[in-house]
Amino acid sequence: MDGDDEREWIAHARAAMPLPTEFYLQPTVQVAQELLGCLLVHDSPDGLTVGRIVETEAYLSEGDPGCHAARGRTVRNAPMFEGPGVIYVYLIYGMHWCMNLVTAAEGTAEAVLLRAVQPLAGMELMRHRRGQRPLKELASGPAKLTQAFGVGAEHNRGDITSRPLFVTQGDPPAAIVKGTRIGLGESSGADLPLRFCAASSPWLSRPPNANTTMQRKKR
Repeated sequence: MDGDDEREWIAHARAAMPLPTEFYLQPTVQVAQELLGCLLVHDSPDGLTVGRIVETEAYLSEGDPGCHAARGRTVRNAPMFEGPGVIYVYLIYGMHWCMNLVTAAEGTAEAVLLRAVQPLAGMELMRHRRGQRPLKELASGPAKLTQAFGVGAEHNRGDITSRPLFVTQGDPPAAIVKGTRIGLGESSGADLPLRFCAASSPWLSRPPNANTTMQRKKR
């Protein structure tokens, strides 16, 4: 990507409108699929970063032991109960942040984990945050993504439908691949096909598993 491309993405992101709250009130599995191709934008004090979402995971309120709220409301998972468009950021392994977008009405705990994005603008800032990693390693995983985009605890309970951290319309992939989620134990819903990837994307955290390719319709 050359400098002109990056400048165009920056201009596009600064003029773009965040997706509305109603988008996140659709069924969670549908939101997880429709987020693919959308743009994640963070206009932080350090600079602007833009990426195309290429991988997501859905977490459901019923029949999903992998959902953080499966055993009820806690201090940690409380943002999941606070309504559509709320940002839920949590710490894993005591050192890495993960970013989720709440996708159900207030009182119902469901969310979509953002697993990977294709960097489009702000790559030097991403490299600074990520330690000069190769381009394909800047945001190819949930913890890499948050580090590259400067997302942390201060964004927990934020509003993804407003600036400076938001998602905006993009170009949906021609097809998506559905598979099982990553990093869950056998008793934590590891067998549920709730991971969604842009087909043939080189920017994923891992290659697709349990492959089922589904054609996308234009939004």
